Amino acid sequence: MTGAQLKEKVIAYSKSIGIDKIGFTTADPFTELKERLRTQQELQYQSGFEEPDIDKRTEPDRLLPNARSIISIALAYPSKMKDAPRSTKEERRGIFCRASWGKDYHDVLRDRMEKLEAYIAELVPEAKVVSMVDTGELSDRAVAERAGIGWSGKNCATITPEFGSYVYLGELITTVPFPPDQPMTDQCGSCNKCVDACPTGALVTGGQLDSNKCIAFLTQTKGFLPERYREKLGNRLYGCDTCQQVCPENKGKDFHIHPEMEPDPEIAKPKLKPLLSISNREFKEKFGPIAGSWRGKKPIQRNAIIALGNFKDKTALPDLIRVLNEDPRPVIRGTAAWALGKIGGSEAEKSLKSAKERENDANVLYEIERSLNMADNHVKS
Repeated sequence: MTGAQLKEKVIAYSKSIGIDKIGFTTADPFTELKERLRTQQELQYQSGFEEPDIDKRTEPDRLLPNARSIISIALAYPSKMKDAPRSTKEERRGIFCRASWGKDYHDVLRDRMEKLEAYIAELVPEAKVVSMVDTGELSDRAVAERAGIGWSGKNCATITPEFGSYVYLGELITTVPFPPDQPMTDQCGSCNKCVDACPTGALVTGGQLDSNKCIAFLTQTKGFLPERYREKLGNRLYGCDTCQQVCPENKGKDFHIHPEMEPDPEIAKPKLKPLLSISNREFKEKFGPIAGSWRGKKPIQRNAIIALGNFKDKTALPDLIRVLNEDPRPVIRGTAAWALGKIGGSEAEKSLKSAKERENDANVLYEIERSLNMADNHVKS
């Protein structure tokens, strides 16, 4: 069987197992990407979640000796939530980004790639295949672009003509020499909407991201969130969709192809106050199956507290005071102090003064002092 015939069989099979788009490219090094990654490292724009070895990220044959091809796959996910619950003054809600709706996409993609691996092994028993998604060494976006899946947008997402940027990506490196597809060229043109709309200016220029300023990254950190980003967080609990939402290529794009990607509204847009007292076990049971739970409950709780502060939710005062008084984690206590300062009022001020008398963590004391000063300034004005 020729490489072209093998390719046609793989394409046909991919459609039968629920892969929305598939592309093929060579296993040649990603030389242009290597230079961009070096620049990213020099500018300290990386998040720290990436594979630190640039050679591994750009040279496929380091991951699979004698690699000849890379297969890129894309699965489309929904951009709109059916029956989304409303946030009310009594019950404010947070939001998980679209990439964390439904079942963890890593599991969904691995299922498809394992089936594809098995099929390739049937066609070419001597073939070797290594697959990866998101947490692997290769850049999913660079592979997808070269394999003709989509182009790399100024928002640092892969934009497909069919599904916009609402796609999950994965790839398989193989020793089978499949004929490559044509790479997709940039189609953003002069549009700069995503760069202009980025809440923190993390999109330094089109296609270059300072991960340390990106809200999607910041929501996953475990320490104190820098104060300059707290209001910009809004009610986000995990991730950020702003640069995708403003993209003209995403207008009208909403695909409900895969049932496992459909969001549970009470998980994707949960009530904030219950998150402050959720146990580890309850968190794992409710949020464990989604991608946004991978860092545990602490970042989600911290972000929920910030959201309550941004809402100035007076109904949350008892919950926040309890957290300030009882939570063993300084980050959570300190963030609660900040939220109490944002909400303000005599009850918040009284609880902050009381907490100041017994608090011994320097960071928490700093947050308490800042909040008390905020209250004083509010009274004077």
